[in-house]
Amino acid sequence: MRTAPTILHLDMDAFFASAEQASKPSLRGKAVIVGGLGPRGVVATCSYEARVFGVHSAMPMAQARRLAPNAAYLVPRFGLYREISEQVMRLLRELSPLVEPLSLDEAFVDLEAGQTAWDERSALLAGGKLRADIRAVTGLTGSVGLAACKMLAKIASEQAKPDGLVLIEPGTERTLLAPMPVRILPGVGPATGDHLRRGGINTVGEIAVAGEDELVRLLGKAHGVALYAMALARDERPVVAERDTKSVSVEDTYDVDIHDRGRVRMEVQRLADRCVQRLRGAHLSGRTIVLKVRRFDFSTLTRSETLRGPTDDPAVVREAAARLLESVDTTGGVRLLGVGVSGLADYTQEDLFAQARAAAAEESEEPGREEAEEPVQEAEPEPPAERQWRAGHDVRHAEFGHGWVQGSGLGRVTVRFETPDSGPGRVKTFRIDDPALEVAEPLPLVARIPAGVHVAPEEG
Repeated sequence: MRTAPTILHLDMDAFFASAEQASKPSLRGKAVIVGGLGPRGVVATCSYEARVFGVHSAMPMAQARRLAPNAAYLVPRFGLYREISEQVMRLLRELSPLVEPLSLDEAFVDLEAGQTAWDERSALLAGGKLRADIRAVTGLTGSVGLAACKMLAKIASEQAKPDGLVLIEPGTERTLLAPMPVRILPGVGPATGDHLRRGGINTVGEIAVAGEDELVRLLGKAHGVALYAMALARDERPVVAERDTKSVSVEDTYDVDIHDRGRVRMEVQRLADRCVQRLRGAHLSGRTIVLKVRRFDFSTLTRSETLRGPTDDPAVVREAAARLLESVDTTGGVRLLGVGVSGLADYTQEDLFAQARAAAAEESEEPGREEAEEPVQEAEPEPPAERQWRAGHDVRHAEFGHGWVQGSGLGRVTVRFETPDSGPGRVKTFRIDDPALEVAEPLPLVARIPAGVHVAPEEG
C-alpha cells in the first residue's frame, strides 16, 4: 500500500445548482433548487443557500417547497452539465492517465501514475493548480481531497467543502477515522449501519476495537474482512481508468401520465433526435436501437432492434424507435419514455437504409407488378408538439436576446433576459406562442477566446 498522499478525489461544489447560479446572475447568492418540478419530482441538487433551510439531494420536491418556498426552482439542463463535466474531465486527464469518473461532477485521479505527484508537497501543488484551472475554464469551484487511498481521499474532499483542499497526512489516518460514524466507510449503507449499531458499534474506532473476527461474525467473511481493513485506514482499491461507453441514451419522466398515442409518438421522435445528438457529440454510431417505456402502473418495458450496421442517422433511429413503439400498449398512460443506442462503434455505415430503400424501389419497378387501383390516402399530418417552456431553460427573443424561463402557465411565459457575463436582467412576459420567442442553447459560463487571439498579460 502506498504511503504518499497521491490519490486525488475531486467533487464539484453543488454542481447543478452552481452551474445555474453562474449562468443566471440574478440567482447568485440565492437559494436555488434543481430537480423535477412535478408532483413526483425530487431534488437533484441544491445550492448551499438552500441547504440552510434543510433542503438536500433526493428530498421530495414537495417537501423542499415547504422548507424553502421562496427559492428558485429549476428543471435540470443536462446538456450544459455534461459539457462542463467534459471540460473538467479533460483537466483531470492532463494530470494522469488513471482517471475514474464516478459521476458528472466527481472523480478519482492517481497522480503518481501520471508522475504529477510523488509526495505531500507535489500533491498539494497539483491539487491547487487543478482547482485554479477548473475555476478558469468553467467558472465553478471544486473541492479536492488528497490521501494515500481512495477512501481517505473522498473523506478529505468532504472535509474540504465548499471550495477547499484537504490533504490527510500519512500517519494520521486512524486518529482521523476513529470518531467518525460507520456510515463514512464505503459499503456501509443503512442496513449494514443498523446491523453494526445493534452490535454496539457506532464509530469507525469501535470497528477497529471490535476486531476482524467479530466483524466476520456480524457481517460475513468478505464484508467483515474488508470493513475491518478500512477501519484501519487500509484501502487497496486501485483507481480504474474510465471504461469505454457501452450505450448512449436519453429519457424523460412526465409529471402527468401521457395517454394520447399521438403525443407518445411525438415524444419518442423527439427523444430519438436528442439521442442522436449525444451520439454524434461523442463521435459514435450504434447498431442496436432500444426503446424504454414505463407505464402508468410502474411496469417498465424495453424493446430493441438490431440493424445491419452502425448508424448515427436521425431518420434511421426515429424509424426504428417508431417501429418498436408499435409493439407496446400505452393505453393506460405513460410516465417515462427513453430511447437509446448500443452496440457502439466509432464509424458509421452511411448507406444502411439508403440501400434498403433502393432495394424496395427496385422491387416496386419489377415488370408484371400492377399498380394499386385505388389511390393511397395520405395520413393527416399530426399537429406540431406544443413548445414546452421549462423553468430555468434557455430561450432567445428576436428583440430582447438571450434569457431563461422563470415560469409559465395560463398561456403565458415569463422570461428573465440575462447572460453569464451580464448583470441581473429585466423580466418580461409573453404569450406561449409568441413567434419572436424560441428555445435556445445554453451559453458558455466562461467567455471563450477565439482561436488565434492572443490576450496580453496585465502589467504590474
